[in-house]
Amino acid sequence: QVQLVESGGGLVQPGGSLRLSCAASGSIFSIYAMAWYRQAPGKQRELVASITSGDITNYSDSVKGRFTISRDNAKNPVYLQMNSLKPEDTAVYYCYAQMRGPESYWGQGTQVTVSS
Repeated sequence: QVQLVESGGGLVQPGGSLRLSCAASGSIFSIYAMAWYRQAPGKQRELVASITSGDITNYSDSVKGRFTISRDNAKNPVYLQMNSLKPEDTAVYYCYAQMRGPESYWGQGTQVTVSS
């Protein structure tokens, strides 16, 4: 099993920046990929960015060029650097871990609000 704990959310003005962190514990060496998803009120949860164990990254078109997913040399935690934030980035952001097997895990989510 893997436990995921997000941090770093908050209120920021349009054009500002935030960095989210996701700390994994448990069977972290069995993680194949990690990702950030977000869910805005009344909308479906959507993929924001992902990173594999081989450090291959992928971004949704809506955040490409503004957000960066990364992790340190120990592969943990995983970060999401969010720059040039827009009101439409407002959502609950969730950390996600895909294991090398069929299991996957979600964090509890952290609120990001972009508003003046």
